[in-house]
Amino acid sequence: MPEAACTRAVIGDSEFDRDTAVTRRAPGVYDIDLSTGWTIINAVNGGYLLAVLGRALADTLPHPDPFTISAHYLTASQPGPAVIRTDTVRTGRTLSTGQASLFQYDERGEEIERIRVLASYGDLAGLPDDVRTTATPPVIPPMEQCFGPESASNVRLPSGGPAPVEGSSAITDRLMLKLDPATLGWALGAPSGKGEMRSWFGLADGRDADPLSLLLAVDALPPTAFEIGLKGWVPTVELTVHVRHRPAPGPLRVAITTRNLAGGFLEEDAEVWDSADRLVAQSRQLARVRLG
Repeated sequence: MPEAACTRAVIGDSEFDRDTAVTRRAPGVYDIDLSTGWTIINAVNGGYLLAVLGRALADTLPHPDPFTISAHYLTASQPGPAVIRTDTVRTGRTLSTGQASLFQYDERGEEIERIRVLASYGDLAGLPDDVRTTATPPVIPPMEQCFGPESASNVRLPSGGPAPVEGSSAITDRLMLKLDPATLGWALGAPSGKGEMRSWFGLADGRDADPLSLLLAVDALPPTAFEIGLKGWVPTVELTVHVRHRPAPGPLRVAITTRNLAGGFLEEDAEVWDSADRLVAQSRQLARVRLG
C-alpha cells in the first residue's frame, strides 16, 4: 500500500479542518466557502454547518471549547460562499456566551440567513474528573461485523432482491461509518419501527475527534426515520449539542433514538461515546419528515 494511503490526518491538518476553516474579514465577520463534500442530497449537512459556526465562535470568544450550542436552521444552506457574523453576549471567568449567524446570497445578491446559533464556551481541560452517571455505552458489534453506507446498499433480502438505499450523498465519502446491523432493517426493506440508529464513527482520513468534530458526529448518521419506515430528506429544524469531555483518540460510538413522531416532526436524541467509554457529547434535535 502506498505510504500516503497509510498516513492518518491529524487535528488541525485534515479535510475537516480545511473545510471548516473561516477567514476573519473584520472583528466578528468571517468568510467561508461551504464545501460540496459535506452535502446530503442537495443541501449542506447540519452538523458540518454547526462545526463551521462553532469554529467562528471559538475565534470570537475567549474560551476554546463549545459546552452547549443551539442552532435554528432557517433555510437550507448550499455549497459556496457564505458570511458568518458573531457577537459576544457575555464573558465570565469559566464561561463565555456568543451568538452567530450564517448568511448566503440569493440570485439578486441579497443576504439570506441560513442558520442562527447561541452558544456557551469554556475550557474542557479545566473540568473536574468526578463523574456520577447511570448512562452506559451503546452495545455495538465489532467494526468488522458492521456495515458502511456503501456496503449497506449491497445487502440483499432473503428473497435475493437488492435493497436500494435512497439519499446517498457526498458526505459519506468524508466519514468512517460502520452501522450496527440491528439498525439496518431499512436497508433490507424491513425497518424495525424502533427509531434507533447506532454506528461506529470517525473521519475517513483518520483524524481523531475533538470538540468541534463532535458537533458533526451527532448529525452524521442516517436518520432514525428510516427505521420507522420513512424515506427521503429529514431536515433539521433545531439542534442543541452538549459537549461533555474532550474525546480520547480512537473511533467514537454514536447512538440515536426517536421515541415520538407526531404532526410531521420527530425528535432525535444522540449520545456520543469515546474509546475510553466516556459520554463525550449529547444532543437533541427536532426534524421535519415527509409522511405518505
